[in-house]
Amino acid sequence: MKENKIQLPKFESESEEAQWWFDHRNETAGWLDQAVADGRTTNLTGILQKRREAGPTPTVSIRIDPADVTRARLLAEKRGLRYQTYLKMLLHEALDREDRRLAR
Repeated sequence: MKENKIQLPKFESESEEAQWWFDHRNETAGWLDQAVADGRTTNLTGILQKRREAGPTPTVSIRIDPADVTRARLLAEKRGLRYQTYLKMLLHEALDREDRRLAR
């Protein structure tokens, strides 16, 4: 069984990480193919079951300026993401920044 230790860079933000994975998608697909061929993959059934037991994520409705939605769509497209995913990512990063700011 072949053991390859892949060194990932340290990321400053989730968006930087998302961009890295997008830019290296062909390379990482090869890593996955090799892991499957080597028998180094994990069964994800238990992980997915725990997620389902946690229940669905809540749906939240907010009003967003149409110009901001357009900007989000364009920026998300450049990253290869859906705009809703991109907006969730931005919200997550902003909440993390605010948590760090308030913890000082």
